[in-house]
Amino acid sequence: MGKRVAICALEQVKNEPDIWYQRFQGMLLDCLEPILEKTGVTFDMDKGIRNVITCSDDVFDARTISDSGITDVVGAHFRGEEKMAQDSINGLGYAMACILSGHDDVVLYMGHCKESQAESRYMNTNLAYDPFYMRPLGIDFLSANAFQARAYMEKAGVDDDHLAEIVVRSRKNAAKNPYARENEMVSGDQVKNSPYLADPIRELHFYPMTDWAFGMLLCSEERAKEFCDNPVWVTGYGSCMDSYFPGDRDIISNFALKNAASRAYSMAGVKNPQKEIDLFELTDQSAYQLPMWAEGVGIVDEFAGGKWIEEGGPDKSQVNLSGGMLNGNPVMLGGAARVAEAWYQLRGEAGDRQLKKPKKALAHGVTGAMGQHHGVVILEK
Repeated sequence: MGKRVAICALEQVKNEPDIWYQRFQGMLLDCLEPILEKTGVTFDMDKGIRNVITCSDDVFDARTISDSGITDVVGAHFRGEEKMAQDSINGLGYAMACILSGHDDVVLYMGHCKESQAESRYMNTNLAYDPFYMRPLGIDFLSANAFQARAYMEKAGVDDDHLAEIVVRSRKNAAKNPYARENEMVSGDQVKNSPYLADPIRELHFYPMTDWAFGMLLCSEERAKEFCDNPVWVTGYGSCMDSYFPGDRDIISNFALKNAASRAYSMAGVKNPQKEIDLFELTDQSAYQLPMWAEGVGIVDEFAGGKWIEEGGPDKSQVNLSGGMLNGNPVMLGGAARVAEAWYQLRGEAGDRQLKKPKKALAHGVTGAMGQHHGVVILEK
């Protein structure tokens, strides 16, 4: 068994504010059928897909065991099917483990989320907290992140002007991405004058409500050429979970992300990410997270986020050319969207935003409030 995992095919629907005209099963089918057509892969138990991994969420799907509603669509009858409900990048890590262990040589990975179905995407995340101590406070990911935003901004010299610059850049980059959510271009003043959601996070600092679905076909190194001529290799993966209760954590330490990145770098043989990695895709649900997560993956000195933005660091390090999650991806699916951008870039299929001959990329996903859980993937041409 080889030491690399190939992503041989990737399909996605366009990120939209409200895909009211289609059920999520239809969104997934729009991703699956092109994969089958382009690769010729089948669901044969000997030579085809024997294991399917899905990413969904019971709360946003408004049903218990949400993956039961898509089993038939993704071909998971009478074979292995595993659901994960953290950030989608962990599903990629799980598929990678299935293949490198020798358990499978072909894995289908699909995910979806329709945030538009929920009455409140903010308060839905209140359910992530324990029912006795935290939920009665009414805290959710947004309000918890506001605590982290204030603490980090003061420590790293990040202010409202920096955050406005991040938002403006995100939307300009997303305008070049045909799969990105379509948002209006905004000025720095518009960002700074947008209302607060939870001080210091303003409305335009936070990712907009979005619906999306994706599909990926992964396989072992030995079988990659059966399904595509230009695979993208997954060579490193790492994840880490910080303490559950917010009061038990140093919320600006980047503990989980630093550990996840270190594990991914070690597996991929990366010694100096600033010099060796050509593209960084970071899951920035809120604007303050872009410099903070950049520190966590080691391309910015600790608590130097403000200076990094002033010196054009996001462009110099090629961070979030896709527009990032800040432009709009659903909760849970930010990591998969980052992998998608890296996949297109490494295959030379990124259109107007294409880099010149990139060889390595980093994709990142985050789950929970204040960066509780992080996953990092290294991809190579």
